[in-house]
Amino acid sequence: MKSSKKSSKTRRWLRAHRLLAVVLAAALLLPIAARATIYAFDDQPRGWSQASWSSIGSLPAANAHPDARVLVLTARTGGWRGVFAVHSWIVLKPAHGERWTRYDVVGWGSPIRTNGWAPDGRWRGNDPIVVADVRGADAERLIPKIEAAVQNYRWRNAGDYRAWPGPNSNTFVASVLRAVPELAVALPGNAIGRDFRPGFYAGPTDSGTGVELNLWGYAGVKAGWVEGVELNFLGLVVGVDVRHPALTIPGYGRLGLETLEMSATAKPSGS
Repeated sequence: MKSSKKSSKTRRWLRAHRLLAVVLAAALLLPIAARATIYAFDDQPRGWSQASWSSIGSLPAANAHPDARVLVLTARTGGWRGVFAVHSWIVLKPAHGERWTRYDVVGWGSPIRTNGWAPDGRWRGNDPIVVADVRGADAERLIPKIEAAVQNYRWRNAGDYRAWPGPNSNTFVASVLRAVPELAVALPGNAIGRDFRPGFYAGPTDSGTGVELNLWGYAGVKAGWVEGVELNFLGLVVGVDVRHPALTIPGYGRLGLETLEMSATAKPSGS
């Protein structure tokens, strides 16, 4: 009788875990399949030379905007990678600065590029989205820390770039956000490479508002006030954002009732 009960419990346990595996696989793969279908029928430029990299006209001339400002932007990348991922970059201007400065990391030549494109330029034809926008005294205070984080970026040499799992353009921006937690912002879940770590990691999330367990960027879990609750498997992220109610799903990033354009506060990251 005891053996029969134990066998029954084992079968229930196996069924529950199989169901969980099926649900997780569906949550990870079905959104990617949907994105791939859209991409197949989308009228997008198929090459870098045919794509628009021009400004979308969202930023004023630097000398017409006296206040300091810091922005973090993302735009869907091109080609088949656009099914999965976005490209991220940082734009800043000190008070009374004469020009915007844009920092990107790319996969050819020297990785870190300064002003390689318009600060609010399209990325292979795709319009950018503002993830963080800090202005005035708060921005002025953060700019030296951001500049230091850019200069100290670990994977800045030719050959360091790796599209997956990183280090890539999103790893670069995530590293800056990690060094400046006052920005109190996280890159979207489809910023593949943002979770790359050079080894096993267990500790605070990038914003310092939660905890994270990370296996070299290939898999991990995190829970934080800024990051929300997320599960990463091979760079595909599912999760829920409590602070700004939304879901995170592979290929799409953040899906919520609020606009995707979110403004950082530059206040303590628990706010």
